[in-house]
Amino acid sequence: PMAPLFFLILLVLLPRSTADSDPVQDFCVPDSGSGPVELARLATYPCKSPANSTAGDFVFSGIRAPGNFSNQMGFAGLSVGPAQFPGLHTLGTSFARADLAPRGGVNPPHYHPRATETALVLAGRVYAGFVDSVGRVYAKVIENGEVMVFPKGMIHFQMNVGDTPATIFGSFNSENPGVVRIPSTVFGSGIKDGLLEKAFGLSPEELGELKKRFGPKGEIISE
Repeated sequence: PMAPLFFLILLVLLPRSTADSDPVQDFCVPDSGSGPVELARLATYPCKSPANSTAGDFVFSGIRAPGNFSNQMGFAGLSVGPAQFPGLHTLGTSFARADLAPRGGVNPPHYHPRATETALVLAGRVYAGFVDSVGRVYAKVIENGEVMVFPKGMIHFQMNVGDTPATIFGSFNSENPGVVRIPSTVFGSGIKDGLLEKAFGLSPEELGELKKRFGPKGEIISE
């Protein structure tokens, strides 16, 4: 008799464990003068008293200009979460600005493991899309004022197909959406050469060129 009850509790709790927590107050602007505390393995700060909060706590000016462009991809990205904009703290959202160089600037295939993204084109013409879990591609050219949604965990991409710079504003339903870039994750993470050669049909020389371009990016943990 305990087993059905256990599974019922598990089903109720599981959705909450996979999403940002709901706020229990109007907002929580961190009080940096109080010192950080550890919550869920993340350093955070106690909330400022609402009486001490100002309109400036809820305004961010850091995406008025593009970030630094990658010569390789023609892409510049600025990601903004609570660390950059404390007013987002506990609100379950974050955002990003992406700029693509004319005629082929690319935001390479990537996915966000913890968030769905809505992408609004502010300028330019962008070929954008995502690939679902059975390999279907949903892609089209979107222009100024159009929005595309990329479901959580789905690989997606963007490329400027116009003759002028393109700018995209992306918003996420998580304070920490994460980003996994496919090229650098596969070829820059330290996966064994033999496995990559076999999986992608590459010669050692071809793999070496890809690893020079994309790696190393992270710590290698293996046994």
